[in-house]
Amino acid sequence: MFWQMVRGALLRQRGRFALIALTVALGVALASAMLDVLFDVGDKVNQELKAYGANITVTSKNASVLQDVYGIENAQVGGAGLMEESDLGKIKTIFWTNNIVAFAPELTGRVTLASGETVPVLGTWFSHTMVLPTGDSFTTGAQELKSWWQIDGTWPADGDAAGEVTDAGIAASDATVHEDEDVLVGTKLAAALGVAAGDTLDYTRPDGTKGRLHVTGIVTAGGETDELMIARLGFVQALDGLPGKVEKIEVSAVTTPENDLARKAAANPDRLSQKEREIWYCTAYVSSIAFQIEEAIPGAAAQPVRQIAESEGKILAKTELLMLLITVLSLLSAALGVSNLVSANIMERSREFGLMKALGATNVSVILMVLAEIFAAGLVGGVVGWGGGLVLARVIGETVFGASIAVNLAVLPLVAVLMSLVLLVGSLPAIRMLLALEPASVLHGR
Repeated sequence: MFWQMVRGALLRQRGRFALIALTVALGVALASAMLDVLFDVGDKVNQELKAYGANITVTSKNASVLQDVYGIENAQVGGAGLMEESDLGKIKTIFWTNNIVAFAPELTGRVTLASGETVPVLGTWFSHTMVLPTGDSFTTGAQELKSWWQIDGTWPADGDAAGEVTDAGIAASDATVHEDEDVLVGTKLAAALGVAAGDTLDYTRPDGTKGRLHVTGIVTAGGETDELMIARLGFVQALDGLPGKVEKIEVSAVTTPENDLARKAAANPDRLSQKEREIWYCTAYVSSIAFQIEEAIPGAAAQPVRQIAESEGKILAKTELLMLLITVLSLLSAALGVSNLVSANIMERSREFGLMKALGATNVSVILMVLAEIFAAGLVGGVVGWGGGLVLARVIGETVFGASIAVNLAVLPLVAVLMSLVLLVGSLPAIRMLLALEPASVLHGR
């Protein structure tokens, strides 16, 4: 009898209950979309921020000490402050290898032009493919790491000759100078030299012979880079007489925003308890990734770029807060809509409920019947809203981040609980009306 009465009410009041289902569907769609984005926004924001540079800088411990204590740059100490290029592949052997998006080595030098002018040159990988110890290939370099650089022209080719493959699975760069070298020139240096993309510059090789530099592009990057010439790593190694050496490694890694534990570990990992150390080591904090890079590369000192790491955390926290606020507001709006619709339904059916009470129905049984009707409509709206939320999350992902948002099944039970709370909160005014309803007054039209 109970379910027959519920079904009859749903059929007679189908227009009203359809509006309740629609209200719930809209609220659930927006809430589920925001929660899906919330659970996946960390990786998406980190990936977006990785387009703006490295968040870990690796140097030799010797160079780090000399720089911090005495203010001496690598160029002043020669090979003593340098690392082995052959060790770079070890970066992709750490626990968080999949979080390493890109890295590029750097070595600074100077090249003497035919005019007698000496200009600074930075050697790096442009797009270098290495074979990892796992057998997988990994392509990295400035093209992946410095994607914000504006190139008027084209990127040079690395042109590295295949060298001896080390235990790390990477071939060292060809530390020789070729007949023609492709280079990028910073926009400020290009203006000073009066060159443009496609021009050539004559220079003097280390052996005193002449060579040509082919300018493939003019780079606008901001800062000191605009005043440099940028060439392949092997070319600068040959100019400096430092084959197989690198001065610095810039690493871009997807990280977890830092918290108190990460900051405590960054200050001194030895102060952590065993449990804290395990949690920190197995979480993708920028400090833990930097620590593991130091473990992998002998004599390396890896330092997080604090401005970038802290900015990532702040941006992500604000983004997550925005998602939560939108979720809460959408659910509150749905609750208010359900409340108004249910209250109007109770007022229309007051005589029906008065008659039920007069015939012996208790307040509990009447309330349960009304809640069953509301939850039946809410269930339909919830299912439709869940599907709509998946579509909306996909649209947000493609529009904002250029990638689809992952479907998180943990959102489903969370949305179900939130939907139930919305329906209960929205039903409270109606329940109060039912409790205050007097059969005699209603049946006599008062």
